[in-house]
Formats: sequence, structure tokens, C-alpha cells
Amino acid sequence: MKDTINQNQFVDTMTDHGFSYEGSKALFDHLEQYEQDCDHELEFDPIAFRCEYHEFKDIEEARDNYSNDFNTLDELRDRTTVIEIPKSKRLIIQSY
Repeated sequence: MKDTINQNQFVDTMTDHGFSYEGSKALFDHLEQYEQDCDHELEFDPIAFRCEYHEFKDIEEARDNYSNDFNTLDELRDRTTVIEIPKSKRLIIQSY
């Protein structure tokens, strides 16, 4: 049994779990693309998404959180999934 969640429902829920409005939209788009690419339907689990993905105000904040484990966005992309949030320096990374 699965529910179909639209972007508005996803964004409303994920902003309650600490993501920005723009970040929630970017994450939704990323997860929808993943479902299409992999032909695999995801279960809507906002707590699991919150544990797996983290939003940062910029690459410096992400680097500080990961003990300076990378210097550039490309180095970060070599380690994990990076979702850039349009029209901002904010980004979401998949935990690694």
C-alpha cells in the first residue's frame, strides 16, 4: 500500500523536518528523477529522508560538517550525491 505524494505535500512535510522551501523542492525533484531512472518507487518516509540528506547554506558549511574532507564541489560529488539548489549557494548532500 503506497500513497502518491505531490510536490506540495512533500514540501510542506519536509519544511517541517528542517529543509528550506527551495531545498524541499530540489529534493523532491531529485527523488522523482531517481524513481524514473531506476524504475523503483520510493516509500515516502520524511524521517528517513531527513537522516539520509542534509541541507547546507553553502559548501563551506558542508565542509565544516565533514571535517574538511573535500575542497571543491567536484571532490564532494566524487564522494556522494550533491543536489544544488537553484538560485542560491545552498546544497543538499546525501550522507556518507
